[in-house]
Order: sequence, then structure tokens, then C-alpha cells
Amino acid sequence: MIDDVAWRQQPEEAARSATGRFMAVHEIETYEELVSRSRADPAWFWPAALDFLGIRFDPPFSGVWDQSRGLPWTTWFTEGGLNLSTVCVDRWAAAQPERPALLSTREDGSRTTLSFGALRAEVGRWASALSALGVRKGDAVAGYLPMSPQAVVLFLAVARLGAVFVPIFSGFGAGAVAERLRRPPIKVIVTADGFVRRGRLNPMKEVASEAVELAGTVTTVAVVRYSKPDDMAVSPGEVSMDDLLSQAGDAPAAATGSEDPLLIAYTSGTTGRPKAAVHVHGGLTAKLAVEGAFQFDLGQGDILMWMTDMGWIMGPWTVVAGLANGAAIATFDGVPDHPSPGRLWQLTRDMGVTVLGVSPTLIRTLQPHGTAHVGADDLATVRAFGSTGEPWNPDPWWWLFRDVGHATRPIINISGGTEIGACILSAHPMQGIKPTSLGGPALGMDADVVGPDGRPVRGEVGELVVRRPWPAMTRGFWDEPERYLDAYWRRFDDVWVHGDWASIDADGFWYLHGRSDDTLNIAGKRIGPAEVESAAVALPDVTMAAAVSLPHPTKGESIAVYVVAGTGIERGPELAARVADAVAESLGRPFRPSRVEFVEDLPRTRSAKIMRRVIRALALGQDPGDLTSLENPGSLEGFATLDLD
Repeated sequence: MIDDVAWRQQPEEAARSATGRFMAVHEIETYEELVSRSRADPAWFWPAALDFLGIRFDPPFSGVWDQSRGLPWTTWFTEGGLNLSTVCVDRWAAAQPERPALLSTREDGSRTTLSFGALRAEVGRWASALSALGVRKGDAVAGYLPMSPQAVVLFLAVARLGAVFVPIFSGFGAGAVAERLRRPPIKVIVTADGFVRRGRLNPMKEVASEAVELAGTVTTVAVVRYSKPDDMAVSPGEVSMDDLLSQAGDAPAAATGSEDPLLIAYTSGTTGRPKAAVHVHGGLTAKLAVEGAFQFDLGQGDILMWMTDMGWIMGPWTVVAGLANGAAIATFDGVPDHPSPGRLWQLTRDMGVTVLGVSPTLIRTLQPHGTAHVGADDLATVRAFGSTGEPWNPDPWWWLFRDVGHATRPIINISGGTEIGACILSAHPMQGIKPTSLGGPALGMDADVVGPDGRPVRGEVGELVVRRPWPAMTRGFWDEPERYLDAYWRRFDDVWVHGDWASIDADGFWYLHGRSDDTLNIAGKRIGPAEVESAAVALPDVTMAAAVSLPHPTKGESIAVYVVAGTGIERGPELAARVADAVAESLGRPFRPSRVEFVEDLPRTRSAKIMRRVIRALALGQDPGDLTSLENPGSLEGFATLDLD
């Protein structure tokens, strides 16, 4: 019921927000009316929102969208010109060059701050250095760097030249890096000599060198001095980015069109190679700027930090959603629980973060350590938490909201994907915040929940779909148009099928229930793994859990739950029985797990999504398939083939 709303925005705060001011300009009375109008009339919403944010196209676009090639191939802002780097940097550097733009902390505690003026100079200098290496408009440049000022500047510099940025997760091994260097062929890969994570050196240069040899497509390797002293050795065939920068001048922004490629963001499906999703200047800039402004109310004076990596879509999201709205962004190259469980909260305080983005897995990891590390000031600068990556379980959601945030800050839960370029669903302060809910469709997103026949369903779980295109929708997979159509468009005519289970409650609040290909079907009853996992992690002795299906002779499928127990907790039949009992009590005896297995860690992607298909394959002794998006390969050592007889 509507009484389940845990946090409500005060009317005066709503009126001051970007959303409230936009509604006043267009004489819109309620947030629900704004959502409805933005979904029904995108030709009005997107130009109006961009005008409100002061984002100008040069030349101006002649049409909002063009569907002449079919809905899956919709293009946006016809004949318009826009370069992402000028929107994010130049306009703020010209007006307020001394205002902070980029704050960064390294694992060793050293800090860097760049003003908008300094950031503009660095972006121009890096663009000039890349140009000296022969990078031209349309060339592909890979970034294999820690989450750092260098990673942010490289992204903006590549955009400035009109080249195509290919970010690669900083924790990948050589094979995964090589796969992402092949499509499109890379003109230059920029990597670091290495960086320290959990007190250990990650030898990025060596990994990059091996990957380049495997890929056989890279023209130049440019190495940034990051972890080593000034005498960093540059191997034959490599160039020092630092030496190039010392001689570089400035580079003007290229005249890029709205549909010029900007970013190749890789995402892994359940089978096959990683998918190279193409994003463009106009659409990605527009959608991310609007999300930052209207969903998170980002603006001048804010500092946004998302615990992420440039190799996941939330890295570019942070850069654009923050800087395009004049907010500062913060980066960290380490992990949030090293050298102590209080590291994340310390970073938040030290950098004055106002919007802190996390994942449910991160919060489940920190929750057992309690709130003693949060600090006496209770994270005074933070006005909102952001979250994404996977569905929430109620207990960790409440811990973050009530125990860490003291029920005074909203958790703005969003969900979308690499191919979305941003989010489909978003909680919003004006709607109110329900525990674990994603609120509803983000502005301009014509989302729906449908049954197997493609018709809308309410009050039950169905497929999450999108019925209209949006500006940041991927322009397809690089050189794989049929794979793109097969992935999203061919189940229902002209409807994007995202692959998530979703539901809408009686009050109009939306929820996700895991990937649709992870769904458990027990004796004809469908249930999302998140519901099983929520029951398991509600036990104080359980830190994380993953539920998968196993073959069953009578039910068709049964449930196996893989559990990560808390520090010092005894694992054995007693705890396994309590986990099974908790699931049965929460969901009913038909859903009592047939197996409870204990592991040290769960395999997951950088976006904190548990790789349940990998867990199931290992349990059944099958090939786990594509593992290039796996963040923690060591976790697989704890899994063995189960005896199901």
C-alpha cells in the first residue's frame, strides 16, 4: 500500500529542484503528469528538457527523431551538431574556471583536484597528444586505466577529437582485454604502468602488452606513469604518454554530428562473445544530462561519486551526468572496504560527496561491519544515495536507509543497462521512495511490463519492455546488426525486450525480480531468484546468497542456494537448515531449497550482478560460457559439480 512509502520529499524542496522548476515552466501539476507526458510525447520532452538545461546544438537539429529505417534503428536530433566534451567541460570552464570539477583519491590516500579551467586544459592537452599519435575523427581509442583523473580526461579527450572511446574494466585479464580490442580495431590503447588495489600492484602494462599481442589489431600502446617512479621503463613498441603530454598543445573540439559514434560499451549476454554496444554524441549526452538533472537534481555545488569503473556504463554515466550539469565528480581507484570497512564512508566525508552511488552487493558486504565506521557527522554532506546493478533485498536496503542514512535521505534506485546507455526505471523523490522499488519509468522512457503474449500485466511478474525509442538507445552492436535485432527486437514486433522480470504494485511502484533467464520455475510456479535470496540474507549470519535452479524428477526444477556466511560464522548443516527454513517460511514450502551450499564468494560482474548462469553451469558440470565480464575469477574455485542423484 501507499503507506509503505519510507521517504517523502517536502513540497518546498520539490519546488526548488530541477524537476520542480521544469514542471513550473511547462505548467505541469504533478510528477505523474510529467512522466505520462514525457512518455507519450518525446518530440516535446527532449527538446524542452535540453533547452531547460542550456544544452545547445550547433548547428541546431532540424528534427527530434527519424524512424525511416525502422524503430530499432531510430536516430535522434537530425542534422544537429554536438560534441560531448564541450557540453561537459568548455561551457563551465568559460564561465567559472576556478570551480572544482574533478576530485580524486587513490588507495594510498593521495588526492588530486582539478577545476573546470584545469580540466579543460588537460582535456585539450590529451586530445593534442592523441592527435600526435595519429588519432583522427572516427578512430577507436581504448582506455585500460584505473578509475582516475586520467581515465576521465581520456574519455573527454577522445570525444573532443570525434574519435570513439572503448573503455575496458581495469581488473580484466589479458584475454578479456584482447576481446575488447578487436571490434572495432584499436588505433591507440592508453594504459597505466599499474595501480595498487588492496595493497597489491595490478600490473596493467604487462596485461595490456599480452592483450595487444593476442588481439593483433592495435597500432600504438601509450603508457601513463601512475604507480612507478619517474624512471618508468617503456618497452619497445610503446610510447610514454607523459612524454607526449609534456610537448602537447591544445586541441579544439571536432565538429561532431549528433549521430557520430562516441562510445563502444561492452556487455556480456548469456552466450557468445561480449556485445559491442555503440553510443553516439547527441543521444548519450542528452539522456545522461537529463538523468543527472531530473532524477538526482545534480547541479553546481554537488559532488557526485559512484563506486564504479570506466569499463562499466556507470563510469561514463558519472562523467556525463555530473559534468554536463556543472556538478563536480569524484573518483577512487581502490576498493570500498580496504584497508578497513570504513573506507567508503571516509572517502565520502573527505571529498564532501553529496550524491553517493553504490550497489546492493556493496552494501551487503559492508552491513555486517555495522555503522561504527560511518562517523560522528553521519555523512553530513550526503543528500541522496544512488543505487544500481541488481535488485535489492529488503534488509540491506533498510540498513542503508535507516541505519546509515537515518531515514533522512532517499535511495534513488535506478536500472537500465549498457545497451540502454542510461536507465529505464528510476525512483524519484517526488514520487516518494518505497523500499527496494525502482519507482517507475524514467522521464522519456515508455516502459511496460508484459506477459508471454506481449500484453500488459499488472499485479504479477512479467517481462520489462520499452515501446518507444529513446536518445541513448544503442545504435546496434558494432558490425553485428542481426545479433542486435535478435537480442532485443524479435520477440515482439517493434518492442525492446530487456531481459528483466518486473512487476508493478497497486500504487504504481515498479520492482525488478532478476534477469528473466534466471527465473526459477518450481512445479509450474515462477519466482525470481531475488525473492529467495532476500529470505536467505535476512538471516544475520548470511552475507550474500545466490539462488539457481537444478533439475528435479517431479517438480521439473528445484532450488539451490549458494551462501556466503559472515566472518567467523560456522558453516554446516545447522546453518544450511536455517537458510532453507527461512526461504520456506518466506515463500512457502514448495520453494524450500533442495540444496544449500557454502562458498567464499559469488561470481559477479563489475556492475555487481551475480552471474547465476555461471553458478548453475558449474553446479551441473557444464561449460560456464563467456567469463570476460567476471570481476572476481577466484570465486569460481569454491564451486564443484553437485551430485544430484
